[in-house]
Amino acid sequence: MRCHVALEDAYQSGFVDGQYKGVGPFSLTYLYWVAMRLADFITANLEQILDEWEAYARHIRAAQDLDSTELRDHARQMLEAIAKDLATPQTAEEQKEKSRGHRDSKGSASVNHGAGRAKVGFSIEDMISEYRALRASVLRLWGKETDSVQQCTLDDMTRFNEAIDQAMAEAVARYSSIVKQAQDLFLGILGHDLRNPLGAISMSAQFLMQDANLDSRYIKSASIIYNSSNQMRRLIDDLLSFARTRLGQSMPVSLHQTDLARIVNQAVMQARAFHPDCTIVFDVTGDLHGQWDSTRIEQVFSNLIGNAIAHGDNHKPVSVTLAGNEQEVIATVHNSGKPIPESDLPHIFEPLRQSADSSSGKHQQSSLGLGLYIAREIIHAHSGAVTVASSSETGTTFTVQLPRHRLSA
Repeated sequence: MRCHVALEDAYQSGFVDGQYKGVGPFSLTYLYWVAMRLADFITANLEQILDEWEAYARHIRAAQDLDSTELRDHARQMLEAIAKDLATPQTAEEQKEKSRGHRDSKGSASVNHGAGRAKVGFSIEDMISEYRALRASVLRLWGKETDSVQQCTLDDMTRFNEAIDQAMAEAVARYSSIVKQAQDLFLGILGHDLRNPLGAISMSAQFLMQDANLDSRYIKSASIIYNSSNQMRRLIDDLLSFARTRLGQSMPVSLHQTDLARIVNQAVMQARAFHPDCTIVFDVTGDLHGQWDSTRIEQVFSNLIGNAIAHGDNHKPVSVTLAGNEQEVIATVHNSGKPIPESDLPHIFEPLRQSADSSSGKHQQSSLGLGLYIAREIIHAHSGAVTVASSSETGTTFTVQLPRHRLSA
């Protein structure tokens, strides 16, 4: 039996009705010597622990563009809170309640850290791995510096924690996968089942619009119904495309020889009709023929142009350019106005990340926050690439590179 087992038995027997009364030569301060030493170690070596936290976090995919301050987000406050907790005596009942998660965590550093990591694109697995690495770092560094704890005991405690962490990470990963798949399957079924009644609404509105005997007021109402149903159809198409990619399927494309200028011109004309107060400048140069999916590519530029109009300066034009060279066509969509925040740029193509211009109150009421994500997936399906640059001086420019022929998978 290890000495710590006997110590724990003595410690527990010192409690009567939840209050520590002491037992034999043991004092409360002595019984907490292990915790006190670890708390002191964390406080004295805070910077070294934070350095290791930052070094680990830097290897997480979602953290590639974060600076040192963002990588250490709330880590100092969490470690200080842990050290304070370790240094505070705790009854058996308090320990039991804490192990069950029964404590008020509102406003804590860990809660704020979780919210911050979600905003920058961390998965739950990424965030758990941060805490696993933090615990491993503290125990490893502590083991090198202290003689107060038997090394074998510390090794056993470390390996036990690692085993629990691994089991927890595997369970969370599988749980998250099943939940996400169920959610995406539900979205796909919902979008598919909405198509039929929406199609009936659209066709009925068209029929009414073509009835010459109807009063003009009813024709106008039918026109509103028809336009709204088309808007809903586009949202459902976005929803189905999103669900398809989330379920592990690539964005389907049907390639044929076509003229990119004609495709993009259709998207420009639709945008002009839908936003008559906005000026859209369209410029083309070079050979613009290649193997593309006309419907999908038009969807890309409808999304990019619509995004430029929604977030640009109403008093300045949106410009769309196409330039063909020997291997590919390079397209740009540019708008002036308030730039995309630098912190949002690395995540601009992620799904469900919708931004709004709070200063002007402009936002896309009809958007699900999927437009840029779907545009990127379509471009990738054509073996192309899309990037964005934004600043207050030059405005915002989305650049699309489309090879004339899709590369083999």
